[in-house]
Amino acid sequence: MDLPSVRSYLLDLQDRICAALEEVDGEARFSEQRIEGEQGAMSRPRVLTDGARLEKTAVLFTHSAGPRLPAAATERRPELEGHRFQALAVSLIVHPRNPYVPTSHMNVRFFVAESEGREPVWWFGGGFDLTPCYGFEDDAVHWHEQARDACEPFGASLYARCKKACDEYFFLPHRGEPRGVGGLVFDDYTEGGWDAAFGFMRSVGDHYLPAYLPIVRKRADTPWGERERAFQLYRRGRYVEFNLVQDRGTRYGLESGRRVESVLASMPPLVSWRYEWHPEPGSPEAALADFLSPRDWLA
Repeated sequence: MDLPSVRSYLLDLQDRICAALEEVDGEARFSEQRIEGEQGAMSRPRVLTDGARLEKTAVLFTHSAGPRLPAAATERRPELEGHRFQALAVSLIVHPRNPYVPTSHMNVRFFVAESEGREPVWWFGGGFDLTPCYGFEDDAVHWHEQARDACEPFGASLYARCKKACDEYFFLPHRGEPRGVGGLVFDDYTEGGWDAAFGFMRSVGDHYLPAYLPIVRKRADTPWGERERAFQLYRRGRYVEFNLVQDRGTRYGLESGRRVESVLASMPPLVSWRYEWHPEPGSPEAALADFLSPRDWLA
């Protein structure tokens, strides 16, 4: 286990992603804070707001430590309840201005849990997913091609497993609908030992920009008006519902005592809920429901 190497990689990943997103926006710059904690813990939240192309983007590095793993981290690993821990992560959300550019999310993380007289228990997790308001098949295919490429060096079946986990995780049961077109989700990942598992986490982090930036550049100048904007704000409501009701990452952040502003930095700047609203049959807005149905995008 090499925690300093994980920290170094994640800090560099945050730098690379922020530089690339500033370039694609063309105007706005990230603000940055550095918040030091005990036992070497540190958070470095960066947030870009009111950009030309990116309405709000948060790219957060966190290194947290504590005497007891939060419940959200042990619900899948109950044997680790009560263990002290360290966790390192980069998590991000991009809320674009143009409704034809999909929202994207990515996180990669590392946990180590320790207790007296026992070997440390470590694992990686993370993934990325895409949430369009208007569906374009070539965007979804490109996104999943990059997801497959991130997995391929680590096993022929890994992409299918991570895609299935993503489709299942990013689902709103109270709405009975997917959040987006999926991507990758992995957790409790130790396969192949330290070098291979760390390599897979890096591969997922490194494939985010090649997966997302071509889509942003392709769609960012598409003309849009009040109708598309209203639908975008309506669909952002689903995003907020998922993050506040379903997301284990949000619960983990709140349970672990992290800074609330950082935990909720994923929220969009503007959102709307419309009572009993349904899109006009046959409209592009109505087509989204079928587009989001889980499928094999690479078939």
